[in-house]
Amino acid sequence: MTNIFVGNLSYDVTQDQLHNAFSAYGAVDKVNIINDRDSGQPRGFAFVEMSDAQQAADAINALNGAELNGRAMNVNEAR
Repeated sequence: MTNIFVGNLSYDVTQDQLHNAFSAYGAVDKVNIINDRDSGQPRGFAFVEMSDAQQAADAINALNGAELNGRAMNVNEAR
């Protein structure tokens, strides 16, 4: 299981959009867009879980710096 951090997201990005972007590289197990606990508004980052490490590495390499909804995503393995 590889947990991927996705930062610099547009606030209107949906879970479906992220799922579609990452599923081009392999099976996506879970997409979790992080919301502010007080306002409920998206905070501009998310986590994507992929079970295959090689597919996750391919997705990170391909999508880091790629544009989604007009913003370049910052994609790397979550620490």
